[in-house]
Amino acid sequence: MLIRKIRFIFNAMTRTAKSGIQTIYGADFYRRFAVLSRQHLESMLPRVQDIGDSIFAFNYLYGPCYFAWYQTLRDLGVEKSSALNLIWQINEDFVKSIPTPLLRWFGKQMYLGTFRKRAVRAEQLGKAGQLHPFDWRIEYTDIDRNTFRIDIFECGMLKLADLFGYRELFPQVCRMDYLFSHYFHQSFRRSGTLADGNLCCDCWYQAPGACEWAPEKGFEYRK
Repeated sequence: MLIRKIRFIFNAMTRTAKSGIQTIYGADFYRRFAVLSRQHLESMLPRVQDIGDSIFAFNYLYGPCYFAWYQTLRDLGVEKSSALNLIWQINEDFVKSIPTPLLRWFGKQMYLGTFRKRAVRAEQLGKAGQLHPFDWRIEYTDIDRNTFRIDIFECGMLKLADLFGYRELFPQVCRMDYLFSHYFHQSFRRSGTLADGNLCCDCWYQAPGACEWAPEKGFEYRK
């Protein structure tokens, strides 16, 4: 089941990225990108462990996709910063392909509904040492009806990156939390991440809300 889910996300996002990649690099580049990235993904899948019924199980699925795309872009001669920017674009192209009402519903249901209801239990499992080794360890703070905070002390995505040797994608990949929050119509902020060298990722969410997504402005104050 885990492998099927990863493949589904990978295939869907690779397809929605086609036009954007062809515009920048051409049709032949995209064809090579699609084939080679699939090969890289398949080589990783046997080593990706299933973290079970984690509240971060959906986030976890993206890791192998990011690594496969990044390795392929580097293999095809794309320098690091451009490769990371293209992974941002792949995510944005995919999110923009989803109708806005559905994105708003998902943001509300996922973060203010399912996630909040299960976050306390996730915190308890972490403190009891009962999490899967590749799961996230968090502390949860309920602020008000529309607002909550999670402090992340262990990140499953970073653990995957270390397993496959892709820590160099971080902390840039972490900034995509602003992208998703922008399109989910949420407010989001934090002072930094584990990948920035902080003791935790101090994430603050509010929905409904607004979050600017402007990579061209840099991330000096948005980490």
